[in-house]
Amino acid sequence: MATDTPTSFSLRGATARGNFTTKATSQDPYCYQVGFNNRPDTLPHGRNTPQRCKYDLFSEQLNGTSFVSSRASVQHAWFYRIRPSVAHGPLQKLDSTVNIQSCFSLSNPRVQYSPMESVWDPFPLPKDDEKINFIQGLKTICGHGDPTLKEGLAIHMYTANASMNNKAFCNNDGDMLIIPQQGRLDIQTEFGRIMVRPGEIVVIQAGIRFKIVLPDGPVRGYIQEIFGSHYELPELGPIGSNGMALPRDFEIPIASFDIDLSSWEIIYKLGGHLYSCTQDHTPFDVVAWHGNYAPYKYELSRFVNSATVDKDQSDPSIYCVLTAKSKTPGVSLADFLIFTPKWSVTANTFRPPYYHRNVNTEIMGMVYGDWYGTGHSLAPGGLSHEASFMPHGESIEKWREATTVELQAQRVSQNSIAFMFHITAHVAITDFALNASNRDVVATDMWDNIQGGFLDNLDEVNRDLAAAGFPLLEEHLGAGGVQSEKPEKEVFVNWVGRLRDLKSTKDQVVLLLNVKDV
Repeated sequence: MATDTPTSFSLRGATARGNFTTKATSQDPYCYQVGFNNRPDTLPHGRNTPQRCKYDLFSEQLNGTSFVSSRASVQHAWFYRIRPSVAHGPLQKLDSTVNIQSCFSLSNPRVQYSPMESVWDPFPLPKDDEKINFIQGLKTICGHGDPTLKEGLAIHMYTANASMNNKAFCNNDGDMLIIPQQGRLDIQTEFGRIMVRPGEIVVIQAGIRFKIVLPDGPVRGYIQEIFGSHYELPELGPIGSNGMALPRDFEIPIASFDIDLSSWEIIYKLGGHLYSCTQDHTPFDVVAWHGNYAPYKYELSRFVNSATVDKDQSDPSIYCVLTAKSKTPGVSLADFLIFTPKWSVTANTFRPPYYHRNVNTEIMGMVYGDWYGTGHSLAPGGLSHEASFMPHGESIEKWREATTVELQAQRVSQNSIAFMFHITAHVAITDFALNASNRDVVATDMWDNIQGGFLDNLDEVNRDLAAAGFPLLEEHLGAGGVQSEKPEKEVFVNWVGRLRDLKSTKDQVVLLLNVKDV
């Protein structure tokens, strides 16, 4: 088990208490304030920067939005800390790593746009003989845009088997939505401490320093990093006042500080590059804070599902936990969707995901359990990529089952949590992900045995045409200019018979072009 041992004098300080906090559990020893985008009430009162703060603390503001943002959108926080953040040594650039990418322009030779559907098996954990912390274990899978343009996002995997000890990480490129898949993350932030486990998510915004300790050993999980935007709760629309993710179920850390005069390294990420500086005290010395620009966590099992209860399917937007706006009004940059246990009760409805071509790119992962609705295998710790506008859907075996089964009310996704990053853009895949040994391209031959049943129902088709007063289907064929010395009816019957015998769509097209030779 990894340990968290400072190198010199260190003393855990204190954690705040309040009337509106949660209780600790066996899985999570910390208490939290509750509410999404909340503004905790802490010292001082009546002003943010008194001439002299109580206990000679330093006041310091952290802005997540510009000063001229609307009152509804402004996000910031005030810290009251033992030492200001500016008290650190000089910065130096670290050796670049090709495993972290942030620019997804066509000019970047380490990423490429691909229409192919890909699936990755679970990403391997670090070997026992190597010590990899959270920062070292970051691997970029795909993304679009650029953090310097304040537009776009990146999808990463993380794997680690070592705690960060006296290291802190600060991502200046964007907000990070972290989804643990294996092992808990004990996260110390400037705002306080957060314990997050598989089945929960945590959001750490840009510019916030944090470190990660591993209480359960090796870990693995997913990250969506957004540039120039912040996560919000989606609008409820006709759903009304209740449903989806409830604001009160989001948990925010309580101020907790250390008195620590040991040596620390702070690592910053900017433009996908890493920079380092040292200081002779902990960065986690905030005695009190207030504001609404603060990290938070959410337990996915608390999501209130809404669903169609009569016929057809609802769009996957009803499974949205968090959304982030793009620069285009009314269009999201990305939506975070989850698929948790629920009832499926629709009548006379194709219940699995229907065949579709979506303007959004779909990046899907599994926290635990089995994914019941896909044409390919998706395992916990793995990932799948379905490109914008490319067709995808169920296997023919799933289609046959879904179109013939007797429909009854059934529980789906039982003991499972799957999620999807629904991204309103094309995404580029990194060389690391394209060349990963655990990657498979979804084979197109899985569709070779699909045969349309339309030609098996020609008698019914012609009866319906006749009842509606339209020419029969073989009369349409004759009107199309088929030239043959054989009677038209015989030509049509022979042509249909040959189509039924063919398995290749290509061969069917060739026959259609040469039907005069029947």
